[in-house]
Amino acid sequence: MNQYTPPKVWTWNKPNGGAFASINRPVAGPTHEKELPVGKHPLQLYSLATPNGQKVTIMLEELLARGHKGAEYDAWLIRINDGDQFGSGFVEVNPNSKIPALMDRSEAKPVRVFESGSILTYLAEKFGEFLPTERAARAETFSWLFWQMGSAPYLGGGFGHFYAYAPEKIEYAIDRFAMETKRQMDVLDRRLAESEYLAGPDYTIADMAVWPWYGGLAKGRSYNDAAQFLSVHEYKHVQRWADAIDARPAVKRGRMVNRISGDPAYQLHERHDASDFETKTRDKLQAAE
Repeated sequence: MNQYTPPKVWTWNKPNGGAFASINRPVAGPTHEKELPVGKHPLQLYSLATPNGQKVTIMLEELLARGHKGAEYDAWLIRINDGDQFGSGFVEVNPNSKIPALMDRSEAKPVRVFESGSILTYLAEKFGEFLPTERAARAETFSWLFWQMGSAPYLGGGFGHFYAYAPEKIEYAIDRFAMETKRQMDVLDRRLAESEYLAGPDYTIADMAVWPWYGGLAKGRSYNDAAQFLSVHEYKHVQRWADAIDARPAVKRGRMVNRISGDPAYQLHERHDASDFETKTRDKLQAAE
């Protein structure tokens, strides 16, 4: 491996390589003018079915399953590999240019909410669901929610990037982040050995936040053959928890929304009505073409 000596002052003079090189840049703000579409429902979601995107669509489908009609939503597809997140309209909703982003148009003045953990908390408080009111249970929920927000970059931007997406395999980087990912899985496994869900006996926004990342890894859905590489079968309590959440009907629907890869039967590029799950998945649209 060639030895790299950092310059005195870093400058951006070439793409940084890897799967997402075309959309990485060291500055913020829009790259082009493009207004966001607005549908008929109170909540307008602009997203993609990455783990962070899945958190919010799962939450919305869970709220609808509990009878909250005010949680009806339009889910608009943001193709991040095409740079949709740098359009002027999206940047107005999320100045950080990351999915997911939410506009709540049910309020007198529309409310923007960005960052997935913030959206989960906003919706939980708005509808009074999946967030305990008792102080200790509420604190436990927030602790695991923020654990995910702080930990997942080591899984995704660290391990996932260097293991699956980087232009070359760097042993030091892969070893460093594999070690940390396994440590995190052990943290979860130890917690789930003593608790049915992360915050206690009840399913909460903490589970919705952690499951798409770590449940996805446990079920072999992340970073090619990473499940085998990391021996995720060893984390028996994580596997039990991942399977339980995987089986929830609202979770199954939430995973489909804004999905553009995998089995066409499980891809619902945009969601505007509950009936879309039956009529507008990619396989059905392809059959009608």
